[in-house]
Amino acid sequence: MYQVVGGQPFFDELARRFYDRVRDDEVLLSLYPDPDDLGPAAERLSLFLAQYWGGPTTYSDRRGHPRLRMRHAPYRIDLGARDRWLDAMTAALSATLRGDTDTTTATDLDDADLVVVERQFLDYFTMAADHLVNATD
Repeated sequence: MYQVVGGQPFFDELARRFYDRVRDDEVLLSLYPDPDDLGPAAERLSLFLAQYWGGPTTYSDRRGHPRLRMRHAPYRIDLGARDRWLDAMTAALSATLRGDTDTTTATDLDDADLVVVERQFLDYFTMAADHLVNATD
């Protein structure tokens, strides 16, 4: 999948678009220990997703095993936060796959392949978001 979507530039753009949305969402922004500097978090997300989808192991080389649940345990993630995260990631994914007025970056996939790729990403993001919920509403 890493190569299908265009390699590291795709994941960098996806993370950038996601964190642009985080900056505008007070619930999501409150989950970050340094909300004024989301750059390091965006870089970690980009490297993690690239590795997960078949790219280089830079994330693990730098940080060790992802241990997502453990890394997110200090933050209260309820169903509302999960939904907001998923909404922001879904919007970022759609914009990155298709391109928009923000940038010309988009994949070269035909419409049928685009739907399949988007579904695979959304299935993973939904599973990951559900997995990280650690608080009841």
